[in-house]
Amino acid sequence: MSRNLKVAADIGGTFTDITLMLEDGSIATEKVPSTPDDYSRGIADGMRALLASLGIPAADVGEVLHGCTVATNAILEGRGARTGLVTTRGFRDVLELRRIRVPRLYDPLYVKPDPLAPRELRLEVTERIGADGRVVVPLAEGDVAAAIDELRRQEVEAIAVCCLHSYANPIHERRIGQMIRAALPDVFLTLSCDVLPEIREYERTSTTVINAYVGPPVASYIGALDASLRRLGVAGRLLVMQSTGGILDAQSVMRMPARIVECGPAAGVIGGAFQAAASGYRDVITFDMGGTTAKAAMIEDGRIVRTDEYEVGGGISLSSRLVKGGGYALKLPVIDISEVGAGGGSLVWFDRAGALKVGPRSAGAAPGPACYGAGNAQATVTDANVVLGYLNPRSLAGGAVAIRHDLARAALERTAAAGAAGSALDAAWAVYVVAAANMMRAVKAVSTYRGRDPRDCVLMAFGGNGGVFAVELARQLQMRRVLVPPAAGVFSALGLSVAPIEFTQTHACLVPLASAIPDAIAATLAMLEDSVASVLGLPRGRLAMRHAAAMRYIGQAFELVIPMRAGAVSGAELARLAEAFALEHERTYGHRFDDGDGVELVALEVTGTYEDARHGPQRLSTRPRALAAGPASRAAYFGPGCGMRETAVIERTALGSAPRHGPFIVEEYEGTTVVPPDASVFVDAGGNIVIDVDLEA
Repeated sequence: MSRNLKVAADIGGTFTDITLMLEDGSIATEKVPSTPDDYSRGIADGMRALLASLGIPAADVGEVLHGCTVATNAILEGRGARTGLVTTRGFRDVLELRRIRVPRLYDPLYVKPDPLAPRELRLEVTERIGADGRVVVPLAEGDVAAAIDELRRQEVEAIAVCCLHSYANPIHERRIGQMIRAALPDVFLTLSCDVLPEIREYERTSTTVINAYVGPPVASYIGALDASLRRLGVAGRLLVMQSTGGILDAQSVMRMPARIVECGPAAGVIGGAFQAAASGYRDVITFDMGGTTAKAAMIEDGRIVRTDEYEVGGGISLSSRLVKGGGYALKLPVIDISEVGAGGGSLVWFDRAGALKVGPRSAGAAPGPACYGAGNAQATVTDANVVLGYLNPRSLAGGAVAIRHDLARAALERTAAAGAAGSALDAAWAVYVVAAANMMRAVKAVSTYRGRDPRDCVLMAFGGNGGVFAVELARQLQMRRVLVPPAAGVFSALGLSVAPIEFTQTHACLVPLASAIPDAIAATLAMLEDSVASVLGLPRGRLAMRHAAAMRYIGQAFELVIPMRAGAVSGAELARLAEAFALEHERTYGHRFDDGDGVELVALEVTGTYEDARHGPQRLSTRPRALAAGPASRAAYFGPGCGMRETAVIERTALGSAPRHGPFIVEEYEGTTVVPPDASVFVDAGGNIVIDVDLEA
């Protein structure tokens, strides 16, 4: 009798992580090198190895849960589809004008990124819908036909359609879409009224163009992955993580690919929230450091912080109400994640002033760090960690990747010579400290820059390198406690295993809160609930619905999203919303206005979640992977204050509930945790390695 097992696959810049949730609730793991030429091949290789090791046939896999960076990479690398835009006459250059903000005020050489739809492919048509939804100027279908002919001649692969005020009345946009589908059936088509039916022409246009731009590469990738799984013998369905932290069936994702632009880091945050709740922690900052990037997110009072303001493609991908203009605006619900280019494969270099820099360029999976022996001679963060004694000097991931200590040392010696930094050990420590400082930016972006104090939180570190840097990062941020969850090195894949099936839909509702009609708001919410249920293909009664309202003070340019209480919409609930908005505004910006009549409702949001079929274990329980026997200790360097110490190398199972003082290096199949001399460590009931940092040391 076949089983309905769940496999989760998460692609990183260096490794592809695979987890399999077994019938007893335990989770088996596999870690294989990523395959940049065809990422689906790495997933198939990892699944094949994991299933074979457990003696499980591929036919027993009922679901494959996946998180990927294909949409993000298409934007960052400029490898998306050749995309055209059809828009209202007079609004051709919205993508160029943007918000007329420069993210680097004192950089006269700053050049904003080119629009994803170049000007020659942005075409205007005569039409106009008023802000109230009335037809002001009828649609000139001759203009549409001419635009279609030009886009056909230009051999576009994708078309975005964004008409002014289509959120209020999509009649013209729908008609343009009908004409394009009839004339160009093979072109990927995106209408703004389907992607983002809200005010603000730039954000709506940018989001619609992003959806079109990444559509073909996402569809191609998911199609290739599905074919690889079928060849492997997996007949179960494929589900993909969204940027919100919920998962969705692959076919829906291919229609709305912009929803997975930031899905790669989201799974780790979902896993972090699950583990934090199981371990009794309410306020947590998650820190996910892999081979290419480091990501941070905040769990506040047990709730994941989400936003609908995000920019992709800047030097740091983040949501910020103050720093804008550095990337492409994506106005869709996402987990509030900050990401910087700092990972194990980040390259070490010197700027023209001779300052040591780490990242954002990365050696990736191929050729990888110098210690991989695959042709790269430039030092990376991983090479520094090998020289410092933090990483196993022979191999990583249970022997999956061989390590050459001599090549790591040679790379750091060249770094030391180039920067007059003394010995290879001195250079390695400098790289370690600079990398930690880079990653501190990501943590501050989701805490300090949001009016939150990181000292009030615990730091949950995961990813292949999270445990190596966690204590140093916590010390720089004055955070006293670090958690390293079970199977931290494949934790994003674990997060996929506990993520709910979920979808979020929004609708414009521009009205002063004081004059809002509760019955009208309730009707809009009901309409959105029906739309969400339709996308998920599930009966309304089987979904848990969450409501939220995007609000602002009248005259403001941007809004805050405030959760609504369950139940009937009433005047009392609207008054509570006004007060909740004022409190959040004060926390975020440092001030509030007491005039409740000045609050405006901008949009309503409904999220439908289906968890009945996705209930997993109450606590993450992983099957330990045996490591090859090695020395019980090795020399490790903990900075000028502590120097080189002979440090015990232990497994997680050697730790108990009684605190033990460092130094220790905890080696596991999935990753490594460094416990310096001025910290104590124990394992709690949730299986977390708990490190208490002595900030006075």
